Amino acid sequence: MKRLFIDIETSPNIVFSWRTGWKISIDEQNLIKERAIICICYKWQHEKKVHSLKWDKKQSDKRIIEKIVPVLNKAHEICGHNVEAFDLPWIRTRAVFYDIKTSPHYKCVDTLSFARKQLYLNSNKLDYLARYLGIGVKIKTEFNLWKKIILKNCRASLDKMIKYCKRDVVLVESVFYRLENHMAVQTHAGVLAGYEKWTCPRCESGYVILNLTRVTATGIKRRQMVCRKCGRNYTISDKVYRDYKKAKENG
Repeated sequence: MKRLFIDIETSPNIVFSWRTGWKISIDEQNLIKERAIICICYKWQHEKKVHSLKWDKKQSDKRIIEKIVPVLNKAHEICGHNVEAFDLPWIRTRAVFYDIKTSPHYKCVDTLSFARKQLYLNSNKLDYLARYLGIGVKIKTEFNLWKKIILKNCRASLDKMIKYCKRDVVLVESVFYRLENHMAVQTHAGVLAGYEKWTCPRCESGYVILNLTRVTATGIKRRQMVCRKCGRNYTISDKVYRDYKKAKENG
C-alpha cells in the first residue's frame, strides 16, 4: 500500500483595493498578482523523511507542480487534512494553468472530512485535533511570515514556512493513525497484495473470524469479520464469506 501524506502552503492574491473591511466586493479585474503554491511537503507511509518542494526565486510554482504530479500518480491513497477540498483542487488548478496532466482518479483519505461527519469535536482544525488526541501541536505562525516571503522574497522566512508545513504532514500522519480504526477502508490492502477478498483490508492478514451476520431489509446477508491480528472490523458479502469457509476447510 502506497499511502501519501501531504500538505501545502499558498500565497494570497495581491489586489488593488480602495478600502478595507468585512463586506467588500473585489472584482477579479483588481488582481495584480495571482495566488500560487509556495511549498508542498509530503511523506510516504513507513518512511521517515518528509520531502519538500518550494517555488523558485521568481515565485513561480511550475517546478512544484511538475515534481508533485508524478508523486501523486504513484499513490494508492492521498491523506491530508482538508485534502479533498483544498490541497488537491489547488494542485489541479495550478496544473491546469501550466497544462500539466493530472489523474482524474486520485483516492483521498481526508481527516477533516471524517472529523466533521463522524466526530463531535469543539473544533475540527488540525491543531485542535492533534492536541485533543495528545499527539502534539502545530508550529505557531503569523501572517507577517507570508508578507515577508511574498513581498520581500525572504529565504529565511520561506525555510520557516517549509518547517511549518513539514510539521503539519507529521501531525496529519499521526492523527490518521489514531482515526484509522474508526474510518471506512478506502483501499483493500489484502487484495492489493494479491490475497483473497476475505482477508483483512487493513493489514492483509488471513487470521480473521466471523463476528456477526447482518441481514438487510431485502434479505441480503452481510458478514462482519474481525481481524485477530490488528483488530479491524470489516464487512464482506455472503459469497465472499463462502469462499472464506472453503479456504478454512481446505486448510
